[in-house]
Amino acid sequence: MNLRRYVVRRVLLGVVQVLLAMVLVFLLTEALPGDAAVTAAGDNPDPAIIELMREQLGLNAPWWQRLGEWMFGAVQGNFGRSLVGPHSVLDIIGSSVGPTLLLAMLTLALVVPVSLGLGILAANREGRLADRVITSTTLGLYSVPEFAMGILLVTVFAVQLGWLPPTAVGGSNLLSRPDVLVLPVLVLLLRPICSLSRLIRAGMIEALQSGFVQQARRCGLSPLRVQLAHALPNAAVPAVQQLARTTDWLIGGVIVVEAIFVIPGLGTTLIEAVSARDLPVMQGLSLVLASVTVLVNLAADIVARLLAPAAEVDG
Repeated sequence: MNLRRYVVRRVLLGVVQVLLAMVLVFLLTEALPGDAAVTAAGDNPDPAIIELMREQLGLNAPWWQRLGEWMFGAVQGNFGRSLVGPHSVLDIIGSSVGPTLLLAMLTLALVVPVSLGLGILAANREGRLADRVITSTTLGLYSVPEFAMGILLVTVFAVQLGWLPPTAVGGSNLLSRPDVLVLPVLVLLLRPICSLSRLIRAGMIEALQSGFVQQARRCGLSPLRVQLAHALPNAAVPAVQQLARTTDWLIGGVIVVEAIFVIPGLGTTLIEAVSARDLPVMQGLSLVLASVTVLVNLAADIVARLLAPAAEVDG
């Protein structure tokens, strides 16, 4: 199958996945106990008032009718309005996406070079002290959950040593206080670096022992060119796909990190929407996150498809 047909096929599959995600998100949010009317009524709800609020909010309509209306609006870019506030869902997402994008982009910008450096270093020092230290350290760090690592780093560097602020409370502009970003980005970096560097190490070891690399060395090419131009592209194919899975993981990881460090991003907004049973906001955020997941995996599959022929030819 040529690249164009492959891309068209993957795009169509991605559209189907997004539509299925829309239905699943709607049904799961509908299954949550309570609703926005009950939450807004407080501790001593009046059944008549709750019923009136449900009627005003459109919660009494059949679920299939609300699903159809929501999907029809969503494909047109209209996610509706919040049930507990005056803003539209798109306005809420737009006002909170900045911190989440900043955390994700900083993490991705750092994870690739650090993982490449550690993986290549470990592969070139296979079986030596540097390789053993990198391998054992990455294995140990990967086993620690994000929330536990976040609490540990806050306890050590913020509470005991006082080097860094424990939360982002007091300011929504994270760029104005870069010290606030250090601990959240570090928490998000650790597990992806561990998984990617180990994959690159394994791929580089296999590539460095292959016949085409040996031939390149016999032709007198410099060690740096041999590693970067011949060995690394072959080791990068599984790493690219793992990077897509890492980006998927970042979606959930950012939610956890934002909750720990009180960062006003999409994760915090989603948690607040769940607490308030604000269905349109929950559904809109979940759909955006699902769409990002589909797009990231589509991009990774296309990149891997582009790299694979070169790897096969070199091999």
